[in-house]
Amino acid sequence: MSTTTTLVPFEEALTRYEPVMGLEVHVELNTATKMFCGCATTFGAEPNTQVCPVCLGLPGALPVVNEKAVESAIRIGLALNCEIAEWCRFARKNYFYPDMPKNFQTSQYDEPIAYNGWTEVEVDGEVFRIEIERAHMEEDTGKSLHVGGSTGRIHGASHSLLDYNRAGIPLIEIVTKPIEVPGDKAPAVARAYVNHLRDLMVALDVSDARMDQGSLRADVNLSLRPVGTTTFGTRSETKNVNSFRSVERAVRYEVSRHAAILDAGGTIVQETRHFHESDGSTSPGREKSDAEDYRYFPEPDLAPVAPSRAWVEELRATLPEPPAARRKRLQREWGFSDLDMRDTVGAGALDLVAATVEAGASPAAAKKWWLGELARRSNEQGVDLADLAITPQQVAEIQSLIDAGRINDKLARSVFDGVLAGEGSAEEVVAARGLEVVSDDGALSAAVDQAIADNPDVAEKIRGGKVQAAGALIGAVMKQMRGQADAARVRELILEKLS
Repeated sequence: MSTTTTLVPFEEALTRYEPVMGLEVHVELNTATKMFCGCATTFGAEPNTQVCPVCLGLPGALPVVNEKAVESAIRIGLALNCEIAEWCRFARKNYFYPDMPKNFQTSQYDEPIAYNGWTEVEVDGEVFRIEIERAHMEEDTGKSLHVGGSTGRIHGASHSLLDYNRAGIPLIEIVTKPIEVPGDKAPAVARAYVNHLRDLMVALDVSDARMDQGSLRADVNLSLRPVGTTTFGTRSETKNVNSFRSVERAVRYEVSRHAAILDAGGTIVQETRHFHESDGSTSPGREKSDAEDYRYFPEPDLAPVAPSRAWVEELRATLPEPPAARRKRLQREWGFSDLDMRDTVGAGALDLVAATVEAGASPAAAKKWWLGELARRSNEQGVDLADLAITPQQVAEIQSLIDAGRINDKLARSVFDGVLAGEGSAEEVVAARGLEVVSDDGALSAAVDQAIADNPDVAEKIRGGKVQAAGALIGAVMKQMRGQADAARVRELILEKLS
């Protein structure tokens, strides 16, 4: 549970201390099977239904490396400008935890597959270079469910349940070198970096990188040192932070907490910390072990991994356009302002808008529907935009009907209703629901005559030269015809009749 700590305000702390960060991001790969066995990796399966003797660590069971996971690790390393090892191997990381059935984790220690890389993030128009220490392969642990307490943590729980479905799922851990940036920028840089990694993993198609499902998790290491000094302070490690906002909040909180302890003459404990979404605080976990405490030694049951240079170059050729470069290119091509692009990215709609534009819609129209009507519906349904029962192709088809004058924006919302309800294509919904705009002069003329007769005062204003008053009559006609009148033609008829 959260503990109460007297904090030093963040801005005040920065007058005396400089933060140094290190970020460790764990990425679950989207392989069909686990890292060292053939068990499925489907998220949300019934507990303990995706296990076998290998991932349960039963005696005599021997692991086999997942080639697709190695391929994904190499592509991640290349995208982060890392050197790819010509020879590397797995090690056993020994520690006891109930959700780790083997009592050791098969990981990489001093011989990672990718190392010595870098990437860049942009914050407030300023570019920051993040040095990458390594990206190494390992397996995930199982999942503990603590029952009977109020917080979901082990403290106060009456008992715990264990689900080993996740045990053995391929992980890539990406570890930065110490990140030293201006203190006031540190929280935003940390957030931008994790966000950048998420975008990169999705672009590489190696992970769905969903922080809400734990397929991308960040550990935030932070220490403080007095302004003007160079020696690093003792660090804390806030574990398993699962949203971009929380990464930023964890940095701010730990800066304030460390400063309060140091100001009081105290000593920072090297420990793990739990992050609390409710108030942005952290609380102690366990004292943090150093590498030697894990008694690493080479995994005797696995052969070393030695990717050929030819294979590495083949994989390099598969790398997509970097996400930041793609965003800038699309913004330029679409004519979006910085605010337009930020809103589109922030809504998680960039790929949806891009696919809608590819299907024939204008960028402005694609953005209007995904960030407006469809964003509202996703909020109502409690699902992500991408999980709505409509495709970019279908959105583009609806817009093409608008462009052709066959429906208007109001009618388009009814077409969205039908498509989302599974009633068929946009064309089929328009036909079945009778939604097409009426442009027949006979029907429109009769409706205009009725509107003029019902609103003589408005008609008189138009005759007197107040053309803008035509809007009231157009509205009356649209109401008569249930929104299906061709508004432009209605306006022309009104002015013709009252000129």
